[in-house]
Amino acid sequence: MIVADRKPVEEIIEYLKNHQSILILGCNECVTVCEAGGKKEVQVLASGLRMHAQKEGKEAKVDEITLERQCDQEYVEEIRDVIDQYDAVVSLACGVGVQFTAEQYPSTMIYPGVNTCFMGATEKRGLWTERCQGCGQCILATTGSICPVARCAKRLFNGPCGGSTTGKCEINAEVDCAWQLIVDRLNALDRMDEYETLCPIKDWSTDRAGGPRKVVREDVQQ
Repeated sequence: MIVADRKPVEEIIEYLKNHQSILILGCNECVTVCEAGGKKEVQVLASGLRMHAQKEGKEAKVDEITLERQCDQEYVEEIRDVIDQYDAVVSLACGVGVQFTAEQYPSTMIYPGVNTCFMGATEKRGLWTERCQGCGQCILATTGSICPVARCAKRLFNGPCGGSTTGKCEINAEVDCAWQLIVDRLNALDRMDEYETLCPIKDWSTDRAGGPRKVVREDVQQ
C-alpha cells in the first residue's frame, strides 16, 4: 500500500490562512490503513481547524467528506455537486489522490494534508516499512522475493557491498542488510546456486528516470 504521514497542523493552517470555506477530503484506502487520512483523521483535522479559527476570532466553514478513493474518477465525481461551496480543499489522500482530484476540479485549490512516503507494509500498528519503489521491472524472482531496489541503501543488484555488520546496514545499525536477508532466504529455500548468477544491468527506462509512466491494458478498455 501507499504509506503516508500526517503533515503538521501548523503547516496546513498556513496554507489556509486566506481561505474561509474549506473541505477536508479523506480517502478510505491506503491512508486509512496507515491512519493518516481516513475518516477519523478527517474529523481530527477539521476539529483542529475549527478550534484554531475560533481562537483567532475568525469565521471559517470546515466540512468533512471521506471518499472511497481519490485516484478513481468514479469516486472523485461524488463531490461534483458540492465542490463550488469551498474555496479550498485539504486532501488527506496520497500525492496521487491530491493531483487527480485537482485535475478534476481545476478551479479549486487542492492542498495536501499528508506527506506521501513510500509503498510499504504494516509490520504492526503504528509501524509501516518500505518494500517497493515501483521500478517497473520487478526482479523479485531472482532475489528471493526481497527487493534490493527498495531495501538496499545502495540499490545493489549483486551484493552485499561488504559494509554490513552482523546483518545490519552500514548506514544505520537498525536497518537489516537487504542482501543478508536475500542470502538467508535463498539458503532457506535451498536455492543458493541462484546467488552465483550475476544480475544483468537493469533497464532503468521503466523507472521514474524515464519520466511519468502509464500502464495501458487494451483488453479492459471500452
